Amino acid sequence: MAMVSAFLEILQKPTIGDMVLELMALATPIWAAIVFGVLLGWAWKPNWANLSVGFLDSAAANDGETKKSAAALSQLVGSIPSLSSLKRHFSLEASNPSDSSVPCFEYSSSKLGTEKTSDVNEDDLNHFHKLVEEKDGGPVWIQMMDRSTPNMSYQAWRRDLETGPPQYRSRTIYEDATPEMLKDFFWDDEFRVKWDDMLIHSETLEECPTTGTMVVQWVRKFPFFCSDREYIIGRRIWQSGGNYYCITKGVPRSSVPRRNKPRRVDLYYSSWCIRAAESKRDGRSTACEVLLFHYEDMGIPWEIAKLGVRQGMWGAVKKIDPGLRAYQKHRASGAPLSRSATMAQINAKVDVDALEAQESTSASASEAKDLVSIDKPSRRGISKGLVIGGAIALACSLDRGLLTKAVIFGVARKFARTGQRL
Repeated sequence: MAMVSAFLEILQKPTIGDMVLELMALATPIWAAIVFGVLLGWAWKPNWANLSVGFLDSAAANDGETKKSAAALSQLVGSIPSLSSLKRHFSLEASNPSDSSVPCFEYSSSKLGTEKTSDVNEDDLNHFHKLVEEKDGGPVWIQMMDRSTPNMSYQAWRRDLETGPPQYRSRTIYEDATPEMLKDFFWDDEFRVKWDDMLIHSETLEECPTTGTMVVQWVRKFPFFCSDREYIIGRRIWQSGGNYYCITKGVPRSSVPRRNKPRRVDLYYSSWCIRAAESKRDGRSTACEVLLFHYEDMGIPWEIAKLGVRQGMWGAVKKIDPGLRAYQKHRASGAPLSRSATMAQINAKVDVDALEAQESTSASASEAKDLVSIDKPSRRGISKGLVIGGAIALACSLDRGLLTKAVIFGVARKFARTGQRL
């Protein structure tokens, strides 16, 4: 009642200006209370409020459907060579199980056999090679950033597809580094917890000593308004001379049950090509280039994720270089390789020239097929519209009677159907 009285009193003001000022003075504390209540609700959310971040986090359910999101700030800048640098410290013992607990790949059921086909294979290598050479046929990349420090330079691009989350591409040059060192650095989960402050858990689920393929589980810490995220990642390395193609992607694993928290991310792709490069200091081949391609669907609206990436990308990326330098000192001290770094030494050999020749052959065959499909309509005889149109003109010029026109139209329709079958 007091609110109504105050409102009526405002309406009795002599001028519109006074009325507006009084309304603003009345509304300000109300909106301040609303904003405070919302912030307090987020910070003091009870356990039963399991909408998992409400609007931001409810985009996906446990039915395994792809969630609506894109590489978010720490995510894009995380998990891959130059982007997964936002995780939290945990002890190495808690983050990684003993080697004896890691099984090799064994699939005894048809369901597990289906899951095995989803692991990283040669088709993934072919796709990634096209990305590296920018021959995948996707949209044009839009540059987002070009920054540098004395020890590294960084460029980043983004592109938006009609369906799916935004995709990111980056090129980083690290001075005084070798491809072999960077390969081990990005693969070493045991050391990653020392520089990636969003990684709160990592565990090797499966490994194959023949191909070097691994399946790992990661849990990442997200901001307070999002629940943590779980990743089941398959990864493998191919080597071509001094170049390394490191591919990681989300893979299904029914043996790892889903939980409400952390929420599992199914759509995940993060791969990089590591190769020697010329130093920007003196032109010698003492630097290393990392080409990264990354996208994922984390259940966050894509526009919000893109905003987070733009704001936090450089701050996260530039933290990687100190981690790399610490890793170089760690290896120079004679410390033994961790289990995951040991697996990084098992690389499948690939001939890039043969791969490019195969891609060229496939592209030529596809173009020839498209030309055949384009030519087919021209051999289908007379257009139905042309036949009917000619019949109308003929009927109007020869006779005005309905019978003659009906006969002409009937013959024209039959002729048109015959022409379509040719």
